[in-house]
Amino acid sequence: MTTPPQTPTCYRHPDRATYVRCTRCNRYICPECMRDAAVGHQCAECVGEGAKSVRQARTQFGGVPAATPLVTYVLIAMNVVMFALQMLVPALERELVLNSIAVADGEWYRLLTSAFLHYGPMHIVFNMWALFVIGPPLEAALGRLRFVALYVMSALGGSVVVYLLSSLGAATAGASGAVFGLFGATFVVGRRLNMDTRWVIGLIVINLVITFVVPNISWQGHLGGLVTGAVIAAAYVYAPRKNRNAVQAGVTVAVLLLFLLLIFWRTAHLLSLFGVA
Repeated sequence: MTTPPQTPTCYRHPDRATYVRCTRCNRYICPECMRDAAVGHQCAECVGEGAKSVRQARTQFGGVPAATPLVTYVLIAMNVVMFALQMLVPALERELVLNSIAVADGEWYRLLTSAFLHYGPMHIVFNMWALFVIGPPLEAALGRLRFVALYVMSALGGSVVVYLLSSLGAATAGASGAVFGLFGATFVVGRRLNMDTRWVIGLIVINLVITFVVPNISWQGHLGGLVTGAVIAAAYVYAPRKNRNAVQAGVTVAVLLLFLLLIFWRTAHLLSLFGVA
């Protein structure tokens, strides 16, 4: 007398008969547990383990690629919200614009907050349009983290040069320093990728002419942002692949430390002018 062979069942659902095995772990799996694989089917656990071993896609310069330019949109939204608050709360502008005397008095936050304020509708429309056009390609090329660092450092670089060179009574605001940084970065990235950069050169030249011809425009902020963006971008796109992350982070930190030293020096100089020890 012989015992009939037992019908195999799914390892996750013992009440379900099946003859299909996972091609990776060889366990029996029912249709609910099957996942399509390159060859045959795998169980959900093996698919999860396989996903962990797959390296995350990277941009050519080490960043994580983003299908949607989320950072660009968030930055535009932040600028628009801040402009609306300026209109609703007039005192806010006075408290957050870049004023050298206030910065020397310890209000260093103005070096960044001023980059999210604007003087009038045309000011913000021009800057946000430029950010909308030039931001997404850069964000896609560098990845979100590096793009954020580039934008913030460009904004700070423009503010630092304003703090160093502008008159004491000037009140400066606008995302122009950051936008000029993106202009400089676009030129550097384009050159690195052997792209035609004549259009961005023309864009930079036109905007620099406007900067020096039209009155009441901060040439210090524009030039500071432009140079900072180009330097940071160069570190990101020309860093050797072997130690790319270390070089990119190191240059970013080094530039930030340079800015801090310049801020300290300018603050000490201004305080000495006013006889403050």
